[in-house]
Amino acid sequence: MKPVVADPQLVAYCGLYCGACKAYLRDRCPGCHENERATWCKIRTCCRTHEYASCADCGEYENPKDCKLFNNLVARLFASIFRSDRPACIRQIREIGIEGHASRMAEAGRPTIKR
Repeated sequence: MKPVVADPQLVAYCGLYCGACKAYLRDRCPGCHENERATWCKIRTCCRTHEYASCADCGEYENPKDCKLFNNLVARLFASIFRSDRPACIRQIREIGIEGHASRMAEAGRPTIKR
């Protein structure tokens, strides 16, 4: 298994930290930015279209929960099951930058901020 390291390139468009995800660490997933099979992800498509590093770069929605792409049914289900707070991840990226977010998540060894 790979070690958890702080790498801004491993911050997913939605704010999750792929660098601490078990699938990534076990080489079962290349991470959000490298996963060309993730065409189903509307957040990824939106961020790539607008050339955003993450949803934190979007100026249209101050609160990511207001974005229908970010706060869809699948995302809410995922958040419920995994007790994930992706909006908190986006807020943290806006506050301390994507590098700071990667460092904090790597230090905590978690792919997301818990609710």
